[in-house]
Amino acid sequence: MNIVLHEPGNPLNTGNIGRTCCATDTVLHLIEPMGFRLDQKEIKRAGMDYWQHLDVRRYINFQDFLQKNPGAKIYMATTKAHKTYTEVQYGENDFIMFGNESRGIPEEILVDYEDTCIRIPMGEKIRSLNLANSVAIVLYEALRQQNFANLECNGELHRLNWK
Repeated sequence: MNIVLHEPGNPLNTGNIGRTCCATDTVLHLIEPMGFRLDQKEIKRAGMDYWQHLDVRRYINFQDFLQKNPGAKIYMATTKAHKTYTEVQYGENDFIMFGNESRGIPEEILVDYEDTCIRIPMGEKIRSLNLANSVAIVLYEALRQQNFANLECNGELHRLNWK
């Protein structure tokens, strides 16, 4: 799977998303400009010591991303979508894109992806969920649809044994 962050602004969210991507063997794509530097301590703190194992790729802008990933099937996570994230069938090489924490994905991009826009259902009292939480929700649904292929799920205790 592939997670794409369009102009992320919060290093803690990006660090947490990087950790989730590392845990799921998912590639993280970062589209600039970003509101932080990748060497900031907040990134490392949120991603812990896993960041070094992460496959992370950077792009100057959305056009650069498209040129370097020709033919990519991209799902756009937005509160404006008609379909929920559970109504689509994800492929193992698909891309799921999330926008900036305060602005989302620009509508200039969304208009070309109406059929692959997805949303997470939520009540009317809030505008959106935390970005790192949203990525985890959608990514794990995509992985569930693929039976968590290539992910270790042994369920063993560390010190004791199950009875």
